[in-house]
Amino acid sequence: MLAFLKRWRRTRALARAKERVPIDEALWFDTITRFAFLEELNREERARLRELAHLFLDQKQFATAHDLPLTQAMRVNVACQACMLILNLGIEYYDGWSGVILYPARFRPRHTFVDAMGITHQADQVLSGEAWPGGPVILSWEDVQQGSGGDGANVVIHEFAHKLDMLNGAANGHPPLHPGMKREVWAEVFGKAYDHFCRWADSGRYTPIDPYAAEAPAEFFAVLSEAFFERPDIVQNTYPDLYSQMVLFYRQDPAARAMPTP
Repeated sequence: MLAFLKRWRRTRALARAKERVPIDEALWFDTITRFAFLEELNREERARLRELAHLFLDQKQFATAHDLPLTQAMRVNVACQACMLILNLGIEYYDGWSGVILYPARFRPRHTFVDAMGITHQADQVLSGEAWPGGPVILSWEDVQQGSGGDGANVVIHEFAHKLDMLNGAANGHPPLHPGMKREVWAEVFGKAYDHFCRWADSGRYTPIDPYAAEAPAEFFAVLSEAFFERPDIVQNTYPDLYSQMVLFYRQDPAARAMPTP
């Protein structure tokens, strides 16, 4: 009975979302073909992504800053990329917050924080994206548009990976795992990969993964998530054990999906 009610509620929510925020065929096709990691989806996966995008657009409020015009194409662009992360997880993974804010380009938020010594500081860093616990996802539209390059850099994936990481508290590279996944295994595999990458980045040698991943475990998870979807071969070849754990977490195997059909 509970399963039936859940399906019934989802069907009603989806029908309502499709009526409120329709995605026409031309816009859908243009969005899918803009990103290689979306174009690789099979028919059933594309249909599920479209349903998630409808629900996302119905549930999340979009706003812009500095008089940036907001179009349906912009909203669908962000929704499709964001929902790629939860393709096999469900829209409920984005519960608990309701806003997406788009800036025309990179922005400079001003945050005040108190360090361990009780001294107040003001952060003043130029950002391409930001995700707040329980709050909005903020994105540079200029950087969102550059995310279709397939080079492993994608600000939408990065910030929405932070949102998933925050589901069990502060972002720390340890998102809530599914039944059957072992916390100690994730911690060991993730920790070894992060320590190795930090040493690699500190050496000054070229890294195929954005060196920003060495900033903190949360950034390592977010940057690895970017590469996981856009350049899964790099993650799989560099950190195969961590790639396997990410396959279990996201319930997707982008490397297998990207392999050419015999």
